[in-house]
Amino acid sequence: MTGSNLVLCVRNVVSGGDGRAFGAEPGPGRFLDVPDGEAPHPERHRIGRTAFRDEVLKRARTGTVERKTGPNRREAFTTGNVLVFVHGYNNRIEDIMERHNLLQAGLGGAGYKGAIVSFDWPSDDSTLNYLEDRRDAKTTALRLVDDGIRLIAGLQKERRRRRCDIDVHLLGHSTGAYVIREAFSDAEQHASLSSGAWTVSQVAFIGADISAASMSGDSGKSRALFRHAARITNYSSRFDRALRISNVKRLGTAPRAGRVGLPADAHSKCVDVDCSTHWRGLPEPGEAFIGDFTHSWHFGDPLFARDLAYTIEGDIDRHRIPTRRMEDGGLALRSERTPPDPGAAQ
Repeated sequence: MTGSNLVLCVRNVVSGGDGRAFGAEPGPGRFLDVPDGEAPHPERHRIGRTAFRDEVLKRARTGTVERKTGPNRREAFTTGNVLVFVHGYNNRIEDIMERHNLLQAGLGGAGYKGAIVSFDWPSDDSTLNYLEDRRDAKTTALRLVDDGIRLIAGLQKERRRRRCDIDVHLLGHSTGAYVIREAFSDAEQHASLSSGAWTVSQVAFIGADISAASMSGDSGKSRALFRHAARITNYSSRFDRALRISNVKRLGTAPRAGRVGLPADAHSKCVDVDCSTHWRGLPEPGEAFIGDFTHSWHFGDPLFARDLAYTIEGDIDRHRIPTRRMEDGGLALRSERTPPDPGAAQ
C-alpha cells in the first residue's frame, strides 16, 4: 500500500456538511492525494499540478535500463508505468475509491509495479441518469485532455529531459471507455497534441459501453485512439446485463463492445478477450460487492488482475499470455477451474 491514492477529479464543488464537497456535475480539474480509507475532499486533499506530476513520476518508477543515445554512448534511463483508471456511469465517489483500491491490491498481487491514478468524472448513483451521465462523459472527456493527456504528453517530455522511460496505460470501465475514446478525439483538435509525438502504451476496456462497430479499422470515431495507442485490449462478456440495459436505452441500435466483443474487421491494434466462460465459473459475490456483478466482476478478480498485469507489462505476445486460451477461434480468459483446450495459447 502506498498510504494514499492519486485522483484527478473533474466534479463540481458544492456546499457540504464539512464546508465543501464534490457534486454530481462537471467542474474544473482538481489534483488530489487521498489518504487510504478516506473519500476525496476538494480542499483537504488538493495538491498542485506540479506536485501531482512529481508524485506520479515517483510512484511510477520501477528500475533503470541502459539505452543507446549516440555513437559509442549509452545512458541509464529510469523505467516505470502509470495506469490511469477511468470509471463508468452510476458511480458514487466512494465506490470509485473502493474500486481504485481493489485494482491497486489486485495488480500489486499480480506483480504490477508502478503508479495507479483514477480519473473521476461526475456520474450519478442512479441508473435512471444514464443519458445525463453520457452527456457528462462527453463534456468531461475534454477535461481528460486538458489535465490528463497533457500530463501524459508532459511525462513523455520528461522522458527526454530527465532520461525517464515511463509507459502510460489507460483502463476504461463501462462508459469510461467512451470517455477515453472521446478524449483521444478531442486531443486531435488541440494543435499541441494533434501530432504523433505522444502515445499511450496499453489501453484496456472492461465492460466497454461503446459500439462494437466503433472499433472497426476504418471507424472515424476511434481514429485518434488507434493513432495514439500501441495496443487496445477489449475484455468482453456475453453475460453483461448492464450493457443489455444500455442497449435498450439506445433503442437497441448499436451492440456494445463489452458484451458482443470486437467486430471481424477490428483495427489491427485491437484484441478481444472473451471472459464469458470465466465469468460463468465465478462464485456469487458477497453483499458488500458494489454494482452489477455481471458488469463489474473484474474488480477483485485475481485472474483478470494477472491478465491485465501481463498486458501492461507488454513482454509477451497477446496470443501467448498464459492467462488466455483459444476458444471458438478467439482468445478467452483462461478459467482456473477449466482445463485448457488443445492448442490453447501458452
